[in-house]
Amino acid sequence: MEIVLQSVETTLDPFDIYSIFKGEKDVSVLDSQRDHESLGMYSFIGINPFLVIKGKNDYCLINGVEYRYDGFDKLSEILKEYKVENKTDIPFIGGCIGYLSYDYGLTIEDISHSSLEDLKIPHYYFIFYDNLIIFDNVNKKTYVTSCGMLMEHSKSIGLLIERIKKQEKLGKYKVTESNAIFTSNFSKEEYIKTIGKMREYIRNGDIYIANLTQRFQSKTFKDAYEIYRDLRTVNPAPFAAVLHLEGFDIISSSPERFLKIYNNEVETRPIKGTRPRGKNEEEDAKNREELINSEKDRAELLMIVDLERNDLSKVCKPHSVKVTELFKIEEYSTVFHLVSTVKGELMDNVDSVQCLKSCFPGGSITGTPKIRAMEIIDELEGIKRGLYTGCIGYFSFDGNADFNIAIRTIIKKGNDVYFGVGGGITWDSSEEAEYLECLDKAKALMMVI
Repeated sequence: MEIVLQSVETTLDPFDIYSIFKGEKDVSVLDSQRDHESLGMYSFIGINPFLVIKGKNDYCLINGVEYRYDGFDKLSEILKEYKVENKTDIPFIGGCIGYLSYDYGLTIEDISHSSLEDLKIPHYYFIFYDNLIIFDNVNKKTYVTSCGMLMEHSKSIGLLIERIKKQEKLGKYKVTESNAIFTSNFSKEEYIKTIGKMREYIRNGDIYIANLTQRFQSKTFKDAYEIYRDLRTVNPAPFAAVLHLEGFDIISSSPERFLKIYNNEVETRPIKGTRPRGKNEEEDAKNREELINSEKDRAELLMIVDLERNDLSKVCKPHSVKVTELFKIEEYSTVFHLVSTVKGELMDNVDSVQCLKSCFPGGSITGTPKIRAMEIIDELEGIKRGLYTGCIGYFSFDGNADFNIAIRTIIKKGNDVYFGVGGGITWDSSEEAEYLECLDKAKALMMVI
């Protein structure tokens, strides 16, 4: 297969161009809105799907035809079939965009589970696109690609450029807020009581740390486009996304990278440690300083960094896994986060799909030891997480990949919206502080719903 790439002269940003295609089926946007130099140099829009794979457990649908096997493993075969040599510096010029739900991790690790699965969305959903629109956020350049699967290259690119040229820049808009009512699967008292149960597991030596999540639910008359427009305004994030899928939409403003694979180098960036933004500069400085000096948060992050080093060592060459950043503070509109970076060199016989599956789900949203933490999470949370704390991103035909951790992420089905928030529980956790941290993380999502 040949992929043709052509530059486009335009001043439109990713959201301007997404507005053209928002009503079309199976459109996906991976939108890096901040930290362009260090994290989010590129944004991508996938349009005109030629192959859709989705499923759960031991069955999948490929372009609507049912098969009795795990379709996620099928991705490796398809990526190899269409393998291309990428002679550009752009990490993704063709391939698939999609997600892997946290619940798929229970299948990978063969963890027995009894919690309720009420959202009923596929455990994985990946779309191969004939066309990508690519944004170089640093150099302010835009490109259109064609795989030639649905239409001849020049015609396909020409039609897209024609549509882009007709679109006007949207300019600034006012965020619309509503008085939505939110319910959770936990009351405050139940959440605090459950933290106590998790601490007992820690005291008994089952785990050192585990993530405890609660899920909020509400109704909205906003469509996914409006919610995403407002979310990217109030909470810009380096690993944001919006996916219009069959039966539901995904709207994400994730600050956390799960795995990036580029030229056989693997990178993960776990987050552990959160403080709210202050009401003024003095409060901001105080909260920032409190986080960077918190022994509890630093200990949490160290435990997760150690887990991620072990996970990467399963797929990376011996002695190549290194911690390149430790205890970095990142600022977002409603919170500060404590972040680290771990890198390694991918083994020659491991592809991007195998790498993701071997390391999934991310340690920052499970705990350590990972499998026991996942068993306790399933017992105590009571409902399946669905997409929340899974991952969203792309697999490229040239072997590259980049996936976020699906936090700060909304699922919209009809007028119903759902999102999870949680935090790492250790023996030193304060129940009240952990509950308030959940609300800090939920603030931006509640605002735009």
